[in-house]
Amino acid sequence: MKNDIILAGVGGQGILSIATVIGQAALTEGWYLKQAEVHGMSQRGGEVQSHLRISTEPIHSDLIPQGKADLILSLEPLEALRYVPWLAPDGCVITSSVPFLNIPDYPEIGEVHAAVKALPRHILLDTDALVKEVNAPVQAANMVLLGAAIPMLGIELEIVKEALQKVFARKSEAIVQTNIRALEAGYAYACK
Repeated sequence: MKNDIILAGVGGQGILSIATVIGQAALTEGWYLKQAEVHGMSQRGGEVQSHLRISTEPIHSDLIPQGKADLILSLEPLEALRYVPWLAPDGCVITSSVPFLNIPDYPEIGEVHAAVKALPRHILLDTDALVKEVNAPVQAANMVLLGAAIPMLGIELEIVKEALQKVFARKSEAIVQTNIRALEAGYAYACK
């Protein structure tokens, strides 16, 4: 079992939190893990991407070759499209439909959504609407996205929840529970 994952988005959206939770869950399962450093402008508003590789077998490189990513997880739809060249033929793009309008010539959002929908395997979800449904702040959109990816990770929901609890425990129990609600909302969306 292996998953090569490109994480993409904009600085401040919580890409590193997704990677940390997936990494903790993989380690709990006894899997191998490699993560490339985050590339891009990590300050709020700049483009960010990272490679995350998890496997039951040893991993020799932290970088995913073009055409080999099993998943692209993105909190920004245009950023998801930027990394499609890394996607394997049977890979899947899971992205928020909510744009982060940080550039003056951002394409028309309908065109961006159409390009995502044209991909053979994709999940396009309104993370903002889902966090509102579970009474969570917009900052929990990253956990909605992670929840939608769980069916493709090869890791059980309960293991990911335990990992989330470990990662966010130092913040507060209220933050843990808020993020679990968001995670479950994304998971339910992907499973319907």
